[in-house]
Amino acid sequence: MMARLPLFPLSQILARLRRDTSGLAFVEFALCLPFVVTVAMGGAELTNYTTTKMRLSQVAVHIADNASRIGTGTVLSSKTISEAQINDLLTGAGLQAGKTNLYTNGRVILSSLEPVANPNTTDRFRIRWQRCRGSKTWPSSYGTAGQTNMTGIAVNGQTLKAPDDGAVMFVEIAYDYKPLISTAFVPKSLIREVAAMTVRDQRDYTGGTNGVYNTENVVASTC
Repeated sequence: MMARLPLFPLSQILARLRRDTSGLAFVEFALCLPFVVTVAMGGAELTNYTTTKMRLSQVAVHIADNASRIGTGTVLSSKTISEAQINDLLTGAGLQAGKTNLYTNGRVILSSLEPVANPNTTDRFRIRWQRCRGSKTWPSSYGTAGQTNMTGIAVNGQTLKAPDDGAVMFVEIAYDYKPLISTAFVPKSLIREVAAMTVRDQRDYTGGTNGVYNTENVVASTC
């Protein structure tokens, strides 16, 4: 004869379930897991984004600084710059950018801002030459080669101007950020950085082609 299982009222069963806390920690963990994972992924993405932005900022300063120093000559003569030197400068910047793949995901624009005339009594400037490298299609937001009658280059509410008998090397970087997880965790996917440095030494601004020689017959990094 089969034994009969005891029957419990529904209210008694619910009361027992209410008192049972053996799986409470697991349930709480399951509920919190999506939030914890989201915060962790967002933190990792923001860290990578900040690191990439900082590295690109340093690269922009590096290009501007080196562009203001390059040249061939002595302290007694005006230095000349060449297309080969500019190409080497841009190549070095790509190496410094490391795993960002700067020229695959972005574009670098190097401009020479100079006074229209010396002495500059009209307070007008021009971009005498401009060189670019990178696969990204990005026109400069600050002017193009040959542009004249400029009051300067406006950056963050300030106007950048070149000194008499001198020039300012202005660098603009536009870069498409490649996320680890998703661009939903970052402020914007397009990173833009600028930097500028005044040319240190006396430079030949009129020789060659608009001040840039090409005796090595290399392919210029034109825009």
